[in-house]
Amino acid sequence: MKTLFFSSRNTKEILRDKLTIIFGLGFPIVLLLLLSLMQSNIPVSLFEIDQITPGITVFGLSFITLFSAMLISKDRATSFMYRLFTSPMHSGDFIFGYTIPLIPISILQVLICYVVAFFLGLEITLNVLIAIAVTIPTAIFYIALGLLCGSVLNDKQVGGLCGALITNLSAWLSGTWFSLDLLGDTFKNIAYLLPFAHAVDAGRAALSGDYSAILPHLLWVIGYAAALLLISVVIFTRKMKS
Repeated sequence: MKTLFFSSRNTKEILRDKLTIIFGLGFPIVLLLLLSLMQSNIPVSLFEIDQITPGITVFGLSFITLFSAMLISKDRATSFMYRLFTSPMHSGDFIFGYTIPLIPISILQVLICYVVAFFLGLEITLNVLIAIAVTIPTAIFYIALGLLCGSVLNDKQVGGLCGALITNLSAWLSGTWFSLDLLGDTFKNIAYLLPFAHAVDAGRAALSGDYSAILPHLLWVIGYAAALLLISVVIFTRKMKS
């Protein structure tokens, strides 16, 4: 109940920042429209809708990192957090209280991307629902990454790190825009040590109906998400004690 009450407060805080929500939900759609327009005017299959949509959903979720990081860093900078420290809440209550309201926003963003993709020619099948479900661990990973950044950085530092670095890492290391094979084995191996490319490949496997290929990629994402949540709780505990 403590976590739910706290997550309710965080939901209201998120909804107050309407401009950020509109940008987070709208920017992936703009990218999807532009890439589809480019595909219609080039002679080779570079941005096919069934390949680019899972990638855009993963890239779009990188903005959730900024939302979660800004939310927790702003609270840390005010007396509100100090008042909360006098409550019976524990570190896990705080972290999950920040996580819960961001999950529906993440799912909404993914849903909107797929709805737009339908109008651009994506076939409506049961695999779409599986692909959407597969993105939930990815959303939790990005949320946890933001919570970790927000726990150690102030709100100004968060803007530079999560607003620029994380989105660029997601863009270049996920294989959304191009095949990682084009950059050589070394770059590809480094990319697959991180969860971004695995998240995109899991979504593409789900959308194509290659169910056996989903779990190996998804386990990487789940592992990173769990590890980041655990680290966030540990670091937040140390911040409370200090």
